[in-house]
Amino acid sequence: MDLKSPADGLGRKIAFSTENRRDEGIIGDLTVRENLILAVQAERGWARPISRREQAQVVDTYMAALNVRPADPDRLIKNLSGGNQQKVLLGRWLERRSHALLLVEPTRGVDVGARQEIYRSIRALSAQGVGVLIPTSDYEEVVQVADRVAVMARGRIVARLAGDEITTEALTEAAGG
Repeated sequence: MDLKSPADGLGRKIAFSTENRRDEGIIGDLTVRENLILAVQAERGWARPISRREQAQVVDTYMAALNVRPADPDRLIKNLSGGNQQKVLLGRWLERRSHALLLVEPTRGVDVGARQEIYRSIRALSAQGVGVLIPTSDYEEVVQVADRVAVMARGRIVARLAGDEITTEALTEAAGG
């Protein structure tokens, strides 16, 4: 697949979440509600705004499913913890019904509780047939969510692991250290 632009990826239902969510993922001066519906509104077009009723439905669904705290959709997203910001970004792509997600370091800077909720959401998406690719240096994250792993070292794939082969020890050994 040859993607020429972010819009091309979105058109093919591929979602991307950067590791730098504060600068490149969220729009800090918008509310949680506005950040959640952003991708759907962009897909629909700005001339066809999402009604308050539809917004409430989206917000209620994902704030509850992802346990976003505090549960105030009108709060500026920049005032939420990193874990809750990441959950809102995940909700944004869930609502778009993306076929594939590229989640770079999805739990970097996230507390343990939020980390487990994000892992649950990723596993649920995978179980629903959504392809999830997670470039990460966090071996524990890999062990928690991966079905298959390609270990890279010095710019090359040095090992492939699947299922029960995916352990912290095997990842460390494969990466050369």
